[in-house]
Formats: sequence, C-alpha cells, structure tokens
Amino acid sequence: MALTKNPNVLKWVDEMITLTKPDSVVWIDGSKEQLEALKNEACSTGEVMELNQEKLPGCLYHRTDPTDVARVEDRTFICTTNKEDAGPTNNWCDPEEMYAKLTPMYDGVMKGRTMYVIPYSMGPIGSPLAKVGVEVTDSIYVVLNMNIMTRMGKAAFDNLGDTSDDFVRGLHAKAQIDPENRYIVHFPEDNTIWSINSGYGGNVLLGKKCFALRIASYQGKNEGWMAEHMLILGLEKPNGEVKYISAAFPSACGKTNLAMLIPPEGYTKKGYKVWTVGDDIAWLKKGEDGRLWAINPENGFFGVAPGTNEKSNLNALESTKKDTIFTNVCVNNDDLTVWWEGLDKNPPENATEWLGKKVNGKEYFAEGKKLAHPNSRFTAPAENCPCISPEFNNPKGVPISAIIFGGRRAKTAPLVYEAFDWTHGTFVGSTMASETTAAAAGAVGVVRRDPMAMLPFCGYNMGDYFAHWLEMGEKLGDKAPKIFNVNWFRTDDEGNFIWPGFGDNMRVLDWIIDRCEGNAEAVETAIGYEPKPEDINIEGLDDVTLDVVTDLLNVDIALWKEEVKGIKEFYDKFGDKLPKALYDELDKLEERLNK
Repeated sequence: MALTKNPNVLKWVDEMITLTKPDSVVWIDGSKEQLEALKNEACSTGEVMELNQEKLPGCLYHRTDPTDVARVEDRTFICTTNKEDAGPTNNWCDPEEMYAKLTPMYDGVMKGRTMYVIPYSMGPIGSPLAKVGVEVTDSIYVVLNMNIMTRMGKAAFDNLGDTSDDFVRGLHAKAQIDPENRYIVHFPEDNTIWSINSGYGGNVLLGKKCFALRIASYQGKNEGWMAEHMLILGLEKPNGEVKYISAAFPSACGKTNLAMLIPPEGYTKKGYKVWTVGDDIAWLKKGEDGRLWAINPENGFFGVAPGTNEKSNLNALESTKKDTIFTNVCVNNDDLTVWWEGLDKNPPENATEWLGKKVNGKEYFAEGKKLAHPNSRFTAPAENCPCISPEFNNPKGVPISAIIFGGRRAKTAPLVYEAFDWTHGTFVGSTMASETTAAAAGAVGVVRRDPMAMLPFCGYNMGDYFAHWLEMGEKLGDKAPKIFNVNWFRTDDEGNFIWPGFGDNMRVLDWIIDRCEGNAEAVETAIGYEPKPEDINIEGLDDVTLDVVTDLLNVDIALWKEEVKGIKEFYDKFGDKLPKALYDELDKLEERLNK
C-alpha cells in the first residue's frame, strides 16, 4: 500500500516496477513491527545473522561477496548532457547512452524478488535544509542500513508533501553481484541514481555519498548552498559557550577521530567538552542572520572498523554496542561477538574470518592474514554516540565559526595555519593533498591532490565547484567562517610522527577558536597566519617542548616552491574552468615565497 498521494512519486515507482518486474512490492513505513519482520526474514534466509543479543543487543552481521567490498570509483559515473559539466575528475557518459545501456540490465531483474520502496529524509524531518529521497531496492540489508543512516519511513513523505517533484530517485538492484557489470551512476540533471550488481554499503545506500554528496553538491550549486565531505563538531568551553567547526580530510587522516574527540585530561578538568554533530557529511547554507549554518544530513555512522579501538576512538566504539550492523568483520564463534584488526591484541581462537572460513584466529592473525576485511564496516545509530550533540536534530542546524582543511604531509604543511581570507582559504582547500602511505597501493610519499576531500564525490565540474565556493564567500561577506589548514602528520627524519594527535588535537582547535574570537595573536608567513609557538598549549605533554612546536610550525621555503609546481600541474587539468582568482592566489604565494 503506497504511503503517499504524491503523483510524481507514484508515477516513478510504477515505472520502476514495470522495468524490474518484482514479485511483490513493500512500502517501508519505518515502523518497529515492519523492521522486526524484515530482520527476521533476512535472518531466516541467511542475508544477515543475529549476534549475541546480551552482549550486542539489536546487532546484526552481514558478509558481502568477496568481489564487492568497497566503493568502485572506476564504475562510478556522472552523466550530464555536456561532458564539460562533469569535468576532468569524473567518469562521464552521455545520459541517453547510459540509460540505453543499463535499462536492459534492469529489465526483469527483480523477478522472484521483493521490491522495497524506501522513503527517507536526509537531514532532520522539518528542517529547511533537509531533502527527500526514495530508493527502491531488492535488498533487506539496504533497508536495515538505511533505517540507521537516514530518517526513514512515512515521515519523509510528510516533508515532501503531495505535489513536490523535488525528491531524489534511487534505483538499486543486486542482480548477480557481477563485478564486470557493476555500475553506480548519477544523473544530476534528472535527480536520479542507478546502482546495479553491488550489495556493498557505499554503492547501495544511495542516500550516502551518491545523494548526500554527488547529487547534493550539484543541487547546492544550483540552489546556493553547499554539500561538503566534512565533519561537524561543537567545542564547549568551561563557560558553557559552544563554537562549531566543520572540517574536511581525505581518508586515513583521522576525520572520525576528530569528530568524536575526547579532550586531554587538563582540558576535561577545566570543563571543556567536544560534541559530535556529524562525522562525514555537512550541508551548509547561509542563515537568516547571515552566518553559515550546517546540518549533518545523515542519522548514523558508516565507519571503518579496523583500527577503531578504545584508544583511537572510544566514542565510535561505544556507538557500536547496540542496534549496529557489522559488515565483513570477523565473528567470534564462542560467543557470537565481533573482532577486527586493531580492536585489541586478542583475536578469537574459534573464529569465522570475513570470507566465511572457520579458522584459529590467533594462528591466522600471527600468519599476517586478515580476519576482518581492511574496509569492513559498522553502521551505527548516531544517537548511540556518548558525545552526540544536543543540537544533532535541530532543524536549523548549527552556526559554523571555522572551516578546517587537512591532509597527511611529512614535511611540507605546518601543524596549523590560517588563510588570509575566504578566497585564500578556497585556494588552500583546492590544493589539499596527502602523501601516500604504505597502506595505499603504489609508491610511498606520492602527493595526491584531493580538493576539499571531494575529489571522488563532486557531482559536477570541479572548476565550477571552486567558483561556487568563491561565490559563497561573496554571499557571506564578513560573516564567513575563518578557514584553517592542519597537519597532524609531520614526521622526524626517522619517519616518526612528532605531534601526538588524537585527543591532543584539541590544543590546536583551542587556538583556532581563539583566533575566531579575536583572542589570539598570529604571525604572518608566506603561506598564511600561524600561531606563536607559545600560544599552543603543551601543558601535560612530556615529549612536546616549545622547540618541538617551533619546528612543527616551520615553513620550509624550498619545499613550498616545489609545492607551487605541483599545484600548477594540478590546476592545468581544469583549463579555463579554473577561476582566475585561484591562479592569482597561486601567483601571490609564489611572490611571497620568493621574497
């Protein structure tokens, strides 16, 4: 039974039914009874498995096909009428050509299966910043995950109303999970996403990167707001005042850890707290007061399990203790709990590793084999997080005081610096880079540019995206947040990290907020404003002296001249789509370095 009278939704769902030909259709209303029935059905077919309900209440386990364990960037397309609108950093295909190619693959693909129609809201119900999506899928695993990651169910249709056509249409079919015919395709001009032959979260939870970044970034450009790959955190000071920060980091740069940061003991004793609004995506819009306001469009965390532990991220770990779905981790057969590399040093002896093979986990681990897939995941409700912000569901969002960019650089970028202004900050974000580590395939130390950490997620030409950033700055004027760059990953000559990172990053956030409030001085350098070394609080840090901080803030002119060459090369990719203002910033940087 349809949950809406909206003719646009009904017409589209009918078209999808006609195309895919399911045996039955179930509209997802979000009720506990319906979800419980679906969970029981998925357990009975083996699609998911129930874990120890005493130790992990409400938690489930799922294993994907071994060929289907991560996002597939080479099979991800942006289909716009003009190739130039997709830009040089996306895979492009003509929409007509792509529809013609995929339509036969979807024809009858759900015969013998059930189609689930999932209405969902990205963002709090009733928020002026929220958007509605409808995903049709033949996977209960998708339904159960979307229930955690979005505000799913009938209430999403209340947000849409009976006449609006402003909803994102998502079609997902597992088909044969065939990697050769796996496609994750976006049609920004049609508000449409098609995904086929995958069952892995990042490719099939269409509200996540597909809608919340690729489609939403295109919508934001056209409607005057921003969809960004950013965490949102609130920093509460001892007087109870909270300042909000959004921050963008490429993967493996500590984004989730920063979003859920636990301040060092000295700060906690004084009454400082950090609140998590979001760990991955921010939608930002100019508010009535002229400031930039942000919501987290998501309702849960889709986190990487390996490396998550009590020391690296206690709050994330606590979030997984109930009502969580674990994917491709290791199962302890003795008590039906879960384990992954980096959780602790005690792999279970009686284990089932992520491929489904029963093994002696201790021996398996000792041999260097992986019990959990390196990209294994947990899908956990945000409300489980011990430091979830009281403003998490505020439809207005939160006002942003500072935007932070960061990457993983061994020598080039200092611990922290502030951009001269919004245009310079956009330049800093557009040149963001990380050096490859041993964990990434290929050579170590290769610089990979990932502007605003949006390279795989921008749904249109990145040159136009930079121009949109510059426009937003003009719109915000003197109420624009200050922009900063951080680097927790400076190393000494032996390759050891100099800065302790994790909770101690609070010390840098502290200076950033002081700068936003006009309570801290700064030193002008060729690349931006830096703190005076004595203004970074190192109280309680045994290994970090004033000299060490001075070294962490050092700007190596020769390295930065090399950096300029790398930026020029990267910018040339965008041709005349790159805003002139960014080339001007590059020239100014070069001039300052030559002084």
